[in-house]
Amino acid sequence: MRVSVCITVFNEEDSIDKLLRSLLMQTKKPDEIVIVDAISNDKTVSIIKNYQKRFKNFVLIERKCSRAKGRNIAIKAAKNEVIAMTDSGCVVDKRWLQRISKPFEKGKTDIVAGFYIMTTQSAFQKAESVFLGVGDSQFDDKFLPSTRSIAFRKEAWKKIGGFPEHLIDTAEDTVFNIKAVKAGLLIKRVKQAVVYWETPVSIEDFYKKVHSYAKGDAESGIFWHPVKRFRTHNLKALFVLIRYVLGLGILMFSFINMHLLLLVVVLFFVYFAWSFSKVFKVTGSVKASFWGVLLQFTADAAVISGFLDGFVKKKLNIVRK
Repeated sequence: MRVSVCITVFNEEDSIDKLLRSLLMQTKKPDEIVIVDAISNDKTVSIIKNYQKRFKNFVLIERKCSRAKGRNIAIKAAKNEVIAMTDSGCVVDKRWLQRISKPFEKGKTDIVAGFYIMTTQSAFQKAESVFLGVGDSQFDDKFLPSTRSIAFRKEAWKKIGGFPEHLIDTAEDTVFNIKAVKAGLLIKRVKQAVVYWETPVSIEDFYKKVHSYAKGDAESGIFWHPVKRFRTHNLKALFVLIRYVLGLGILMFSFINMHLLLLVVVLFFVYFAWSFSKVFKVTGSVKASFWGVLLQFTADAAVISGFLDGFVKKKLNIVRK
């Protein structure tokens, strides 16, 4: 069975070499690697072209486009029926392609969900993984794939209608998954098909990533999910917003009633303790847990700003149409 690996990149000079080397060290070699570069202005393209000179079946397409559109362009250009996909910033396990493509040999599988693990070195990154990663317990029979580790038949991609190109930032895989579930496509899950995802190294990068995810989710307009039901990212973002609006309201009224100020202080320390314990439960690290408190407030700010940004953008696009 022949498999094409499709990737989209933009300004990934620091990570693209590690990803391509890991793909070429697979126990099952990719029959083709198709990369769409969204007109990078760093050394990304030159690194890819060096690989093209040394290895066959490397296809590079340079096109200014969104990530979702880049995915569709790569899949259209791919020669093979089975598509495997991962993201820049990742390194794939040496048996990833072998494991994620195996279910297609056995029958009517339409989509395969692999797993991803966040790589962490510092206490700060360990804390980040609690907010950005997926735990072992979350990879169950309802887990839906991330584009960091996914494979599917071209026929399934066509049935879904491809990745949603109206989304500029993120959440294209969320919409893709929902359409797959609604279409009744058969999704298999292979936990051993592992991709290692690099954790951000700064709080600024963490904020930008969370903001981008929240913005993309808001643009998608998904408040109900056929699998997660009411546990969607948008409803969670809405609850975070309500939480802070209520907190601000109580704080304002505390200037009239000093008893409310005591309530604000108590609620703050309860929130502090909850944030600490959430990270400690996963990492077992006191240092990481203190970082977790800071990251909780940072994530809240990023979620609120991203949600409002995406919500406004979606409404403006509706008005323009």
